[in-house]
Amino acid sequence: MTADDFGRSAEINAAVIAAHQRGILTCASLMVSGEAVDEAVALATENPGLRVGLHLVLIDGISVLPKTEIPELVDENRRFSSDPAAGGARYFFSACARRQLGKESRAQVEKFRSFGLEMDHLNSHHHLHIHPTVAGIVAELAKEFDIPAIRLPLQGLRTLTPSTAAMAAVMFPWIINLKVKLARSGIAHNREVFGLYENDAMHEDTWLRLIPKLKSGVTEIFCHPAVAARDNLVQRHPSTGEFEALVSPKVKALLRNENVTLGCFSDLR
Repeated sequence: MTADDFGRSAEINAAVIAAHQRGILTCASLMVSGEAVDEAVALATENPGLRVGLHLVLIDGISVLPKTEIPELVDENRRFSSDPAAGGARYFFSACARRQLGKESRAQVEKFRSFGLEMDHLNSHHHLHIHPTVAGIVAELAKEFDIPAIRLPLQGLRTLTPSTAAMAAVMFPWIINLKVKLARSGIAHNREVFGLYENDAMHEDTWLRLIPKLKSGVTEIFCHPAVAARDNLVQRHPSTGEFEALVSPKVKALLRNENVTLGCFSDLR
């Protein structure tokens, strides 16, 4: 059970810790360039049972390195493109951009390690690590830095709807390419995921629908929880429902009834 975007904001950090302490959350994926990353690291240190991995940001976020070192990737504010299609095309066709991707990815791994946390796993913002260029980079980094596992964002057909089937078909070849790269490099990964096509909708009813569809083996269920902004409690954050699902008594009970064992990626070793 993984929460992405840990370190992005105080509201996300609060939800992650509460969901771990009071609910079913076992893992979180850290944005090392997030505005609340220092708070997230402190909270993770105080809660050693929460396993933390790297949420690699190469699109729609802030870089670790300055623009002078990766000018093909970011603007003057160290911000990546927010358009995955445009960014993905540049990463594929530009040799200079590919070199800079490797440099920035390494910098994010090294920054994570500088916090003194044990890295449980690696995944990426908007799942960009399925991009053929990035897939090769993360496989190499996982071997070099002994990262236990990488998320394989492969969601089973039995969970798809007509509206998500087309997206799944587009992503499938790249996901299989990543799976092959991980297998060749001997890097562990989950068998499948839930949550890939339920972005911002991993609410209680979604969990209750998906849990009975779990199969034997390792499935990662991931989400993006947050709590309401502290200075505006009447305004509901779009991801508040995802937090509420993680502490839901109904979800906990169904997991028990289905004999689901909770764990983390480092358990795969």
